[in-house]
Amino acid sequence: MSDFTEEVQNGVHNFSSESDWVKPEDPLILERLEWFKDQKLGLMMHWGPYSQLGTVESWALSDEDGDWSRDDINWTSDMEEFKRQYFGLNKTFNPVRFQPDVWAELAAEGGFKYLIFTTKHHDGFSMWDTHATDYRITGSDTPFHTHPYADICKHVFDAFRSKGLAIAAYFSKADWNTPYYWAPGMARGRNMWRGPSYDPKDYPWLWEKFVQFTHEQIMELMTRYGRIDVLWLDAGWVKAGRGGQDIRLGEVVERARETQPWLLSADRTVGGPYENYVTPEQTIPDGPLNVPWESCITMGTSFSFRYEDQYKSTRKLVHILLEVVAKGGNLALNVGPQPDGRLPEGAVRRMKELGAWMKKYGEAVYGTRICAPYYTSGCAFTRKEDTVYCSYLYPSPDSPVTEHIHIPYMETVASIELIGVDGNLEYVRSEEGITVRLPRSEWTGEAPIAHVLRIMTL
Repeated sequence: MSDFTEEVQNGVHNFSSESDWVKPEDPLILERLEWFKDQKLGLMMHWGPYSQLGTVESWALSDEDGDWSRDDINWTSDMEEFKRQYFGLNKTFNPVRFQPDVWAELAAEGGFKYLIFTTKHHDGFSMWDTHATDYRITGSDTPFHTHPYADICKHVFDAFRSKGLAIAAYFSKADWNTPYYWAPGMARGRNMWRGPSYDPKDYPWLWEKFVQFTHEQIMELMTRYGRIDVLWLDAGWVKAGRGGQDIRLGEVVERARETQPWLLSADRTVGGPYENYVTPEQTIPDGPLNVPWESCITMGTSFSFRYEDQYKSTRKLVHILLEVVAKGGNLALNVGPQPDGRLPEGAVRRMKELGAWMKKYGEAVYGTRICAPYYTSGCAFTRKEDTVYCSYLYPSPDSPVTEHIHIPYMETVASIELIGVDGNLEYVRSEEGITVRLPRSEWTGEAPIAHVLRIMTL
């Protein structure tokens, strides 16, 4: 099955090229893509029964992906027993400390503008009250089904909308629990891969059941859970022309747009008319992209909750955000909730610290567009009409802060200001750019995350 692995390597998705992007014809979708490019910062959340193990979400179920996904499965060497344990985690998933309003308040404080929430990962466990399967958060086998917040997607979506955040519904096109994809009696035992356990061309009736199952679940999310701004589709190996895995995605997206005409579709790694924006994962493109895009990057080391995870510093997170935005993208910053329903304390601190920085400097981020020289020589550039922003980055608190900083900006300048300080700055032009004199108050002490300059152009 190696021909089908190029979309994902070690659990990390590749991303489509600019040439694969198809400009939508619908004026409303084009308008919504401009809205999307204004948002800049999204909160991604991977959460499900797998959080109890503190191990990678779903992937260890796939034997073909076991070489990288099973490194921390050290309590058994019997992978068939592990699969039984994994699929049985719904019977102990009971996040009684889940408080969606607290999540939403933290996200708003953190400066996030939209949420990407895993309604279903590849393991097939549905985090909403689906009628298509019993393997769901409201199923009778799941102890949380009696809780007032049992329909997790409903309460998460409602809470985040109430704080002004838009909603992206993450949905895996693959489903390793349903018998229509990994079919009993057709599974390849210890040689299972991420795709179906049968050839859809040989069993078209069974594949059609999977297509109808998938459409039913997507339409539940699109019709019963309020306004959805993005349908964020994972499992790029499920697509037309590859092993017969055509789920007729266009058909269901167009049905969804009858109810939600503004809906963006992010069909990852597939290209074509339903990948409205491109989604690099755990990476940032080398240079600017001239199509809508979004990098999903973890705050810690893992998309799902990991015990004693190590979180990136706030400085690092801001620098990642500024590089992404300078290259024309959005940052989807991932946080994995704990199995008890809380967000990890380390993640909460980072969200608050990021929000404090964005409250002061967000004008250089939100609503901006790319501006040459983009991201170079430790500087991140963005633009809003006649205003150019240059974020001069300091790698560490110990970085030297000098009286003069050089920025490689070559265009004509009317004035330069330092955000947070009154008055214009002195500067000198040269063939290499502009040398700016910082206010004396900035010369000493710990280096800031960045000095953010507001450059008025002519």
